[in-house]
Amino acid sequence: MQQRLSEMETRPSQRVVVKFGSSVLTGGSLKLDRAHMLELVRQCVALKRQGHQVIVVTSAAIAAGREHLGYPELPKTVASKQMLAAVGQSRLIHVWEELFAIYGYHVGQMLLTRADLDDRGRYLNARDTLMTLLEHDIIPVINENDAVATTEIKVGDNDNLSAMVAILAHADKLILLTDQRGLFTADPRTNPNAELIREVHTIDETLRKLAGGSGTTLGTGGMATKLQAADIARRAGIEVTIAAGGQPQLIQDVVNGDAEGTRFLAMTSPLESRKQWILAGPPASGDIVLDAGAVAAVTTKNSSLLPKGITAIRGDFRRGCLVRLCDAEGHVIGRGLCRYDAKEMALIMGQHSDRIGEILGYEYGHVAIHRDDLVLI
Repeated sequence: MQQRLSEMETRPSQRVVVKFGSSVLTGGSLKLDRAHMLELVRQCVALKRQGHQVIVVTSAAIAAGREHLGYPELPKTVASKQMLAAVGQSRLIHVWEELFAIYGYHVGQMLLTRADLDDRGRYLNARDTLMTLLEHDIIPVINENDAVATTEIKVGDNDNLSAMVAILAHADKLILLTDQRGLFTADPRTNPNAELIREVHTIDETLRKLAGGSGTTLGTGGMATKLQAADIARRAGIEVTIAAGGQPQLIQDVVNGDAEGTRFLAMTSPLESRKQWILAGPPASGDIVLDAGAVAAVTTKNSSLLPKGITAIRGDFRRGCLVRLCDAEGHVIGRGLCRYDAKEMALIMGQHSDRIGEILGYEYGHVAIHRDDLVLI
């Protein structure tokens, strides 16, 4: 025991994002399980006292709203859900605030939508706020702003939101807590022979099929969204663990490498922050189709995309927007920030770079997408 404590004291501090799903915070019931939330807070505080930084991504605003209003019968409309989220978010943050205050810690609420991650300026502002909270030893508690989010600006589930937050925070670890022990070789609810997959090095189609569909009726995410989140985060150099939120000491065990769950190893070469934003931030505004030569240059030679290698333009995107790069068969090979808008790109595609100024009457450089603004998928 003494040896383990000594090892814990010598481990470097880490920045950890912990995502609590609705099923974890409600214990599978229709209301917040405050006793269990206190236990989760105790574990987060234990991490803090070991010198780590903790960021909480929380679900269950709608569940908290239903509970507070006495479980009303409401039409199944977006407006009803947003009303419940508006009521429940204030209740939810109040509970987190009270529980962390028991241990002498303050919390700071951040409500995000995809729009906050789409725009480079807003992304950097969100990052600055997050970092300032951490600098002042305040625990960020983050949720999607469901009360105002529309379909176009929703992340859609807090698994993927937590991955984006982990990238925003330059986190070392992302912990996705759910009502399952991790990813299994089959559905453990129906197959008694299902085995827990303890470590994942590569996410492929076989693994995605194992992830299956939705989870409980309380949340919007299932194992499939957790796999998406894990893929996003690990590409940014962040280790991800999916585990059951009901296990005692789980959060500390994940950080110390002793937890039962599914661990997704981080890719060995983390993307720099700009490419992390390209990977996890905005949805694409259009597609650029490349010929075989351009595909080879981009994927194997780390080259910028030149107008000469473009064969087609899809969508009406503006300069600086994020677009998908596709091969002739329609497979997405990457994402990048374009130097020219769709109309300009249509005029210069297939042309040598030295003709851009002649064709447009001006130029923003000789490349369509610079390699520093391009991420391969």
